[in-house]
Amino acid sequence: MWRNTNDGWGMVSILLHWTLAILIIGLFILGWWMTGLGYYDPWYNLGPWWHRSLGMLVLFATLLRLGWRLVNPTPRALGGPLERAIAHLGHLGLYVLMLVVLVSGYLISTADGKGIAVFDWFTVPAVISGLPNQASVAGEVHWYAALALMILSAGHAVAALKHHLVDRNPVLRRMIDPHAGRR
Repeated sequence: MWRNTNDGWGMVSILLHWTLAILIIGLFILGWWMTGLGYYDPWYNLGPWWHRSLGMLVLFATLLRLGWRLVNPTPRALGGPLERAIAHLGHLGLYVLMLVVLVSGYLISTADGKGIAVFDWFTVPAVISGLPNQASVAGEVHWYAALALMILSAGHAVAALKHHLVDRNPVLRRMIDPHAGRR
């Protein structure tokens, strides 16, 4: 039930998937909202603090998710050859965009050479800093990659609903119930 099988996702994969999905969508909304804050707004400093802290936790959880995926089988893909190829490319795109968004966010926050205090629990050190226009370039990459991630995520959700409502196969149920593909 905890590990993946060839027929379904395990509980660890399911929990990581939904937790990261909620956090990434929340971070996108928070980031977009922050761009409109004025200097005297009480959230002017607090919003970015939450955004950076959650972003670092999402980065660690994403790396955990990728590691977990490497040591577990991936449930067999459903649909025809073209649909399976598109699904594979879509999932690859989601992972690449997640990493680009998270790493570019890290590069924005550490451009001045200071680490990122994660909820004041610990500090992630600034390993890379001082690159020419680091914050500006990373900021552009961060914004457009985040936007692309939201668009691709919406397509991912539509595809899951199509599998559930039109094809009537267990693709969506497998990502909700660890027993769905094993019955």
